[in-house]
Amino acid sequence: MASRNQNRPPRSPVTRRELGDENPLDKRRRLGAVGRGAGPAATGKTRRAFSALQEATTTANTEAGNADECHEFTKEEVETILNERPKAKKFDLKAKYEHAAEHNKRLKLCVKWFQQCDENHVLDKEKLKNSLESAEKKCIDTELEKKNKEEELNAVISELRDTNASLQEKLSKEVSEKLDAINRHRSEIEARVTAEKTVASLTEELQKAQQDIAAANERAASLDNTHKRLQEYILSLQQYNSKLITDLDTVRESLKRVEKEKLTIVENLSSLRGHCSSLQEQLTLSRASQDDAVNQRETLANEVKCLRGELQQVRDDRESQVSKVQALSAEIEKFKERAGRSFEELDNLTMRSKSLEETCSSQRGQIRMLELQLAAANEKLKMSDLSASETRVEYFEQKRIIQELQDRLADMEHKLIEGENLRKKLHNTILELKGNIRVFCRVRPLLPDDGAAEGVAVSYPTSTESLGRGIDLIQNGQKYPFTFDKVFNPEASQQDVFVEISQLVQSALDGYKVCIFAYGQTGSGKTYTMMGRPEATDQKGLIPRSLEQIFQSSQSLQAQGWKYKMQASMLEIYNETIRDLLSTSRLIGSDPTRTETAVSGKQYTIKHDANGNTYVSDLTIVDVSTITEISSLLRLAAQSRSVGRTQMNEQSSRSHMVFTLRISGMNEGTEQQVQGVLNLIDLAGSERLSKSGATGDRLKEAQAINKSLSCLSDVIFALAKKEDHVPFRNSKLTYLLQPCLGGDSKTLMFVNVSPDPSSLGESLCSLRFAARVNACEIGVPRRQMTLRAADSRLSCG
Repeated sequence: MASRNQNRPPRSPVTRRELGDENPLDKRRRLGAVGRGAGPAATGKTRRAFSALQEATTTANTEAGNADECHEFTKEEVETILNERPKAKKFDLKAKYEHAAEHNKRLKLCVKWFQQCDENHVLDKEKLKNSLESAEKKCIDTELEKKNKEEELNAVISELRDTNASLQEKLSKEVSEKLDAINRHRSEIEARVTAEKTVASLTEELQKAQQDIAAANERAASLDNTHKRLQEYILSLQQYNSKLITDLDTVRESLKRVEKEKLTIVENLSSLRGHCSSLQEQLTLSRASQDDAVNQRETLANEVKCLRGELQQVRDDRESQVSKVQALSAEIEKFKERAGRSFEELDNLTMRSKSLEETCSSQRGQIRMLELQLAAANEKLKMSDLSASETRVEYFEQKRIIQELQDRLADMEHKLIEGENLRKKLHNTILELKGNIRVFCRVRPLLPDDGAAEGVAVSYPTSTESLGRGIDLIQNGQKYPFTFDKVFNPEASQQDVFVEISQLVQSALDGYKVCIFAYGQTGSGKTYTMMGRPEATDQKGLIPRSLEQIFQSSQSLQAQGWKYKMQASMLEIYNETIRDLLSTSRLIGSDPTRTETAVSGKQYTIKHDANGNTYVSDLTIVDVSTITEISSLLRLAAQSRSVGRTQMNEQSSRSHMVFTLRISGMNEGTEQQVQGVLNLIDLAGSERLSKSGATGDRLKEAQAINKSLSCLSDVIFALAKKEDHVPFRNSKLTYLLQPCLGGDSKTLMFVNVSPDPSSLGESLCSLRFAARVNACEIGVPRRQMTLRAADSRLSCG
């Protein structure tokens, strides 16, 4: 019946509310009353006919009951049945009986249908009651389970609070330790700055001392020249002074004779004394004028030319005076002979004698001034000799100090060279003692898309033996501790990471084979660690920083006689196919499957020689000499590398990238030759297809990547177990890395970990793999050095 009802067109069912919410028995009585309502209109004569008609209708109803018992009634049909009236004529009893039988039949069907509806409603009510009881039981059970879970969650919350308190205590300790470390670092920086300032001040003082020495040398040379000129001038003055002394002696003798003659004249001419007193007054006046002239001459005494002119004038005056004295003596002789001449001639004679005395006194003053000037010049000469001797002593002292500093500088340079050689030996020894495959772990910061609200998945132990080397992974409340050679937390910068590997990169210049590769799941920061962002100085990766150090160190080693030649190559392994990233015909057209191999016919085959060196045939090799050339090659390779978008990473590397730098060095002084190789590898990330959502080409790439990384893990397991056969040839990646994993290379692996709680499974697998790599023991590193004269390889590992 239900199936038939579903196939019928929908009708508007009659509900109890639409029929006035009547009881089915009341409805039956009412319908029976309606059926009986047609009987009172008939007369007594028609009762027998009506009974016969009723029997006929009952038989017809029983025959048609089975056919119509499934009939459903709508509200409109029920109302039409109830409101239906006979349409026959007043005395047409047969038609009325037929109509009443038909109407009774439909009423019975309707009543029967209502009875079935009541039964169905009762059954539905019982079913609903049973379902309600089962739902109440389930609700009670769920409430009990919720109470149990609430108790469990309360216990977990209390445990988490305890762990949170302990973690906060540890955090406070770490913060205090970090602050102490920062203060110590600041003090070291300040001490270093002060030391640099003192060195700079000492260098400035040394430069000033050298400049002072040069100026003192110039002053000493000028003083020597002035000393020579002064000596010549003193000799000329001494000669002139001797001449003046001889002239003075002759003048004094002549004056003595004149005085004698004057005495005789005074004795004879006593009458002329009054006139002589007046002459004496004139003499005092002339002396005053003479003092004024002396003062004027003192102002001009500093000028040597004026002195020479005055001395020449004195000579002329002296000669004129000598001639005058001679003439006067002749006149006196004539005056002796002419005693009776007039007083006028005597006055002239006295005037001439006075003028002679004045000239003599002036000459005496000039001689005294010359003597004083000579004494001052001698004192200046002594002072200049003393200052010249002092400057000479200082010059020789500074020269001695400079010589000592030069000797110390040469000694320090010699010690520096010896120390550099010792550092290389000690550094290589330390690396060998640590293990040839070292492992560094780096945890990237949380990204906005990561599930940070799910809890902390990575922690770092603070104990002394594990500080900076340990990492703990927490999954489902269980802690998995790991220890590596170095662990970098998310706060570590690119420079902090590079400082730890800078000495390993330096080994490539010393003639060793060095390999550094990054391993981890997709989106864990491998490409950022290896390449970074070269356009930003503080975000450069290990590859550009390593190449900058290589070129800077090679330039600094030129002072020691080293000359280096470098060759670079870059390739990628995409779907077990080698691609040349530096080839000009990298991709042909828009089809990424048609590479330059299909066009040019190049076959990139991996080959290993007897010395453990690896080569790839037909690979582009570029000679580089500057960091600018290397930067352009890195940009070209980054543009050519295969990348794609997945659900876990916007720019996911879809291939393994290998950068190789071959270094050839030669020292002309020691005739040594070194051959070093630097391999920097960025592996593609492992991924789970359920998370990455890879399809099509991405799916093929993911399968190839996971297969090659699985082959790498097989090689590591075989090396860790020291098996006789190591499956290097199972993939091109492991075959290319064979010298790095099983040869005489210095190898370092970076394991990159994501702190996202949803990636705990992949992070745990990566850390376990890194622990196995750290436990591997491979061959001892060997330095590739030869002597050019003997052309024989020396093992310096």
